[in-house]
Amino acid sequence: MPLKSVAEALLLPPVSLPLLALAGLLLERRYRRLGRGMTIVGVVGTLVLAMPIVGGCLMVALERGLPLQPPADAPPQAIVILGGDLRRSDDTIATLHPGPLSLERLGEGARLYRQTHLPILITGGREHPYEPSIAGVMADSMEHEFMEPVQWVEDRAPDTWANAQFSAAILREHGIKSVYVVTQAWHMRRALIAFSHTGITVTAAPTRLDRISGPFLTTAFVPSVNGWQSTFYAMHEWVGCAWYALR
Repeated sequence: MPLKSVAEALLLPPVSLPLLALAGLLLERRYRRLGRGMTIVGVVGTLVLAMPIVGGCLMVALERGLPLQPPADAPPQAIVILGGDLRRSDDTIATLHPGPLSLERLGEGARLYRQTHLPILITGGREHPYEPSIAGVMADSMEHEFMEPVQWVEDRAPDTWANAQFSAAILREHGIKSVYVVTQAWHMRRALIAFSHTGITVTAAPTRLDRISGPFLTTAFVPSVNGWQSTFYAMHEWVGCAWYALR
């Protein structure tokens, strides 16, 4: 696992909070107030951030104000699908397939292609040097499972920032200045910030928008694994957005 992924998993909430509580317990004998404070913050923070309502609110906040309508003076000329995740088959010879996030993006990209017939670019590098790129696996799925053509495959980008930079270079070579970008809605804001540094005009084409339905159910305040997952994704994106904005 790349060092960056390990650091993100350990330092971002909610995983970092149990570690903070554990550190507090270890320090409590020597530094009673500090240790107890760290433990309380870690335990309470873990419970709060594991509530589905908290992760849901953080997700919805990420998705507000996305440019969903193409600008009248710069209609999209292509569809850019950002690389997502991969899954490995259980066969004797491991085979790579698009993961759940990637399949959602491919589905939206295929729907958009059938509606617009704009050329498709898929971007995403390799998780491991000896494996096919994410973009290559997704392009194969788009052409053989979704039965739609892929015009360009960008297979070097290791992250969202590079997705934008490398894709923009290909697009500019073909005179394309405005595109649809396809990814999950909670990932779209970070993608927009990355593309804003390329000069390419972007219309957001999210796979789906999250909603918080009301009235709130009691279960929305009960900590759960799904709540942790939503919070982690949201916190990862908010930190990423801040980092990209400063670049």
